Amino acid sequence: MQTKPIIELQQVSKVYTSDDVETHALRNIDLKIYKGDYVAISGPSGCGKSTLLSLMGLLDDISAGRYYIEGVDTQSLDMDTQAELRNLHIGFIFQSFNLIDELSVFANVALPLQYREPALSKDEIRQRVEHALAQVEISHRAGHRPNQLSGGQQQRVAIARALAGTPSILLVDEPTGNLDSKNGDAVMALLSELNQQGTTICMVTHDPRYAGYAKKQIKLLDGEMMHRDAGLSSEANTELEAV
Repeated sequence: MQTKPIIELQQVSKVYTSDDVETHALRNIDLKIYKGDYVAISGPSGCGKSTLLSLMGLLDDISAGRYYIEGVDTQSLDMDTQAELRNLHIGFIFQSFNLIDELSVFANVALPLQYREPALSKDEIRQRVEHALAQVEISHRAGHRPNQLSGGQQQRVAIARALAGTPSILLVDEPTGNLDSKNGDAVMALLSELNQQGTTICMVTHDPRYAGYAKKQIKLLDGEMMHRDAGLSSEANTELEAV
């Protein structure tokens, strides 16, 4: 029997308005993600993949519907409380790495932990950073700066930064977009290993081969879910079914 979902979207839509023109980026999305899931969101450019990830990460507001993280209704929260919820439960991994070249690898991974509420001690931050770097096998580069690393190594640091916060879920946006195929394959293998160890992952990718790494697949077209995934159970298909 499933526990409550980490993330639940109920009839979520997103509309952008510009010069009296409405653009429907997402329409009536129903989605549940449980602990240990590995979900891939794929589809053509402009289909709403990154918009959906932004809404799930509380980086943008939904236009209609309800969105819950760990059972908390996010629409009832002010911006500061949403930020606290985001920092506590969500780890982000971006295509562009978003590392700070002036800081060491260790300091990059530690930085978000310094803004946690309640505050973490220096010892706890150090332990979390060391553990996260070990998880992605980049401990030997802790004293280096990002511009001294390869693209694949930088993405490993970005993954470590996300893991150090012990999030409920990793939201991953095109993690191989700036990598060659060899490094891309290595990063995808790492994400699969992390999922096998219990990390919950929701990943956006345009690459069907990489989407195949996930246990569950969602395909979007023009902001709507397209079809059920034949590999899922009937219960899971019901959860992923578009309305």
